[in-house]
Parts: sequence; C-alpha cells; structure tokens
Amino acid sequence: MDIATSGQRPQVLIHDPTLRDGHHAVGHQLDSDQLHAYAEAANAAGVPVVEVGHGNGLGASSLQIGRAKLPDASMLKVVREALTDSRMGVFMAPGWGTADDLRTAVTHGADVVRIAAHCTEADVTERHLGVVRELGAEAQGVLLMSHMASPGKLAEQCALLAEFGAQAVGIMDSAGHYLPADVAERVHAIVEVVDVPVIFHGHNNLSLAVTNSIAAIEAGARIIDATARGFGAGAGNTQLEVLVAVLERRGIDTGIGLREVLHAADVAEARLMKTQPVIDSVSLVSGLAGVFSGFKKPVLEIARREGVDPLDLFFALGERQVVAGQEDLIADVAQQLKGAR
Repeated sequence: MDIATSGQRPQVLIHDPTLRDGHHAVGHQLDSDQLHAYAEAANAAGVPVVEVGHGNGLGASSLQIGRAKLPDASMLKVVREALTDSRMGVFMAPGWGTADDLRTAVTHGADVVRIAAHCTEADVTERHLGVVRELGAEAQGVLLMSHMASPGKLAEQCALLAEFGAQAVGIMDSAGHYLPADVAERVHAIVEVVDVPVIFHGHNNLSLAVTNSIAAIEAGARIIDATARGFGAGAGNTQLEVLVAVLERRGIDTGIGLREVLHAADVAEARLMKTQPVIDSVSLVSGLAGVFSGFKKPVLEIARREGVDPLDLFFALGERQVVAGQEDLIADVAQQLKGAR
C-alpha cells in the first residue's frame, strides 16, 4: 500500500540524535553553547524528540572510546533548558551505562530513554528497560548492527524488547550497510510480531539513508531517526531536513516546520561541525564491509600509524564481525595485516 495515497496521513515521529550521534564526528567535544544553540533551533522547528549525550550513550565517556567534553549531567541540563516543547531523549547501552546513569538522566529531565543491545542480545536490556518504566520515562529498545541478523531473528529480538517493557522497538543500521529491500523485509517482519511503534535508524555510507528511511515507513515503521545535515558517525545519518522535505512531498505529516528545520540545519552546520559529513572512500568501504560507522576515525589513525591501507583494515574488521565496544581490536587487526604483508 502506498502510504501517500492510502486515504490517511500517518504521523511519522522524527527522533533527532544530532547531539548524540553527531558527537562521533567531533570526538565527543561539543560544548554547552553548541548544545544549547542546536537544541533551541530544533525545539523551534517542532522536532518531537531531541537526543543528547556522548556518541556511545550514557556512561560511555572513557579513554577507550573517547572522553566527552562535558559530563552527561551537564549536557542534559543545558539541552533540557532549551527544550520548551520538544521532548529530550537519551541513549544507553548496558555495559557502558548503568541504572544509576538512567536515574541521573531522568532526574535531569529525560523523557525518552533508549536501551540498546547488539542485534542478537536483547536479553541484556530487561533490567534497564524495567528501570526506565519504573522511573516514569518512555522506554524504547533498539538493536545495533542489525544487518548481522536475519529478519526473523530481529523480529524475535524485538518481540523480547517489547516483552521487557519497551514502548517502541526497532533496528539501527549502524554500519550503513542496508539496501532498501533489506530494510523493508526487516521492518515488515518486526511489525508483524509487535504491537508497539517500530523504529528505524539509518546511516548514509551507501548514500541510501533517506531512501532506506522511506522504505522503513512504507513497511510500517513509525519512528524514524534523522540528524541535521546528517551529522553523525562516519558518512553520517539520515539527513533530517531532506527527510522532512521528502515526507512533505509524500503527504506524510511529521509536525515539523520545513523552514524552521532548514534553519536548524543551518545552525548545526555553522555551530556544530567543521565539515558536513561526506561519503568518502573509507566511509563507503565501511558500509560495504558492515563495520560500525563510528570506527572511521580510529581506523584512519591506526592505519596511518601501522602503515596499512585503511580500506584493507575495514574489510578485515568486517570479516571478523567486530562491533562497537571492540575498538581495541582495530590495532590488533592492523598489526596482523602489517605482519602478513
């Protein structure tokens, strides 16, 4: 069914992680003024949910994956003050964040809390989803690196997330690996087994993030992630202002003002980023190899240090099916490539 001509104007909820996923692109170094400026602009545009935090979520600031310029509580306070209408979202992966981090986030005004797990490990979210529900915030569950699991497996795992208390569930194309048919098949499988809204989060490594997001909507997803100018890890995310414009053309109501979101994107480009995300050779290969987009910077640094081709390094990491949190393996794999050469 074509959702643009089905006789209804379905509400698609846009979830904006510019101030969280975008942190990957700048080494997690956004300051208070930058956070406030963008949050204020997104709020004025009517963006429903503005997500904030370290790129890897609550509690993730560390030497291993990068220390944030500000502690979680400071980021939350600044953004909360700027959001008079938009809800504030946060993201947490068990193992980096804890129940105490969740309590701190909700105390500082987080309305929507996403608990993330690797695509085959939904069972690790049960306790934390329960904590979020007890705290009175909206609990969501998302599966990372979802291209590494079959549609049936993802549906099974999303059903578990819903059983554990998630009020919305979905998949993240963490590596920017999907084609539209891949997305449609997976989202459809999930929609068939859950009674809560389904989420899709795209990355643009193959220049398909907006197209994949439309495919997700056509398959039944009702919460779509997008960031201003695509600001995010690697080649960036689904581009917010483009998505809003495309959905407006399709007759799909998001509740976001087009002129206002274009202004918010201008603010993001001027205030948050040194350069707008591009699909360079390394980002493209990251998507092809199915490697987490946030590995781009450390892969480039380690490849240069070890004297190996970063493209070879990405393909080798893909063969080993590395995931976020295994950044320490990048150096090991680079040294293996160097020794083999």
